[in-house]
Amino acid sequence: MRIKRYFRISADGGNIYDFINGIHKGNINCFGQFCKNNIFYASAFKKDLKKIKALADEYNINLKINEYPSVEKNISKYKRRFGLIMGIIIIFFAVVYFSQVVVTIEIEGNSRVSDKTILSALESMNIRKGTPVRDINFIKCENKLMFTVDGISWVGMRYTGNRLVVQITETVEKPEMINERLPCNIVADKTAQITYTSVCDGMLMKKVGDYVFEGDMLISGVTSDDTGHIVFHHAMGEITGIYKENISFSENLSEKRKIFTGNNKTLRSLDFFGIKIPLSGGNDYKSFESEENIKYFKFFGKYLPVGIYEKRISETDFAEVSITSEQAENIIKEKIYLYEKNFTSDMEILERNIKKDITPECITYNVEYTLKGDICRENEIYVK
Repeated sequence: MRIKRYFRISADGGNIYDFINGIHKGNINCFGQFCKNNIFYASAFKKDLKKIKALADEYNINLKINEYPSVEKNISKYKRRFGLIMGIIIIFFAVVYFSQVVVTIEIEGNSRVSDKTILSALESMNIRKGTPVRDINFIKCENKLMFTVDGISWVGMRYTGNRLVVQITETVEKPEMINERLPCNIVADKTAQITYTSVCDGMLMKKVGDYVFEGDMLISGVTSDDTGHIVFHHAMGEITGIYKENISFSENLSEKRKIFTGNNKTLRSLDFFGIKIPLSGGNDYKSFESEENIKYFKFFGKYLPVGIYEKRISETDFAEVSITSEQAENIIKEKIYLYEKNFTSDMEILERNIKKDITPECITYNVEYTLKGDICRENEIYVK
């Protein structure tokens, strides 16, 4: 591709040879000249087009002009588009600037020490958004952060893209050591009939087949020998029994519930270096639910700290919602299923009796479970 603009011309009709002689005498720079079927072909630069057109008019020549691709032609398309050119210049300098300063600070590896505490400590070291990277002494800041913030055993800082990444390793707290188990008894947590017993430590007070009430002693943590010496134990064992539980599940046939009205709007803001500049109106919904999203601009494979922040808002309201008896019963059955899945998974359900209580406003299932499972509960022995 040539740099300067040039054109391909074809001329026919009129005094064609006088036209050609006029080009030669006028010192017009034409190249690639040849004649074919009384048609003159040549190439010329843009600066000579005016002279060629004047000769064509003088000698009554039919002139056709086609422009070749060139660098100057491509540039000329944009010479009056000042906004685009300025935008490219601004983006270029923005990329250069933001590649040399801290745009975002990311903290990794912390669970007990909050991000706010670490960011405050970095702030005291003059490390914040907009700080030039060349002004940061990474080794000095790592050591200072490790000794000024409690609960941190190691710090690593690195700068990648336009992000300052602070990696944290927290100190591992020494677990509290218990030298001995506290003495305790095992008592019944339910009113039940015992079906199985197994004692690891302590004295069994009940046997299989016995009925016990809630709070009755099952395994004693106090024993004595023939000499009357009393020993306190941390009673341990496994005792299962059959017991009953009553649970009620209800569902109203009519109640006020939150609904979506169908009115939606999207609020947009320009996120510039963490500062949000509104691009649309405000929110006048009294009750609503929202979703937020931000899309950063990308330039030459790098994300800029400039993007469009969107907040999608859906208006809600409270309205009287009615359901059928069948729908209410299906909801209750789902509640029963979830209860059994979450709270009786380690027990065996021997029997399930359901009594329905139906009123014009509500449906209630009273469920009586017969369960088989662990009935033990530790009860500390306080010794002076």
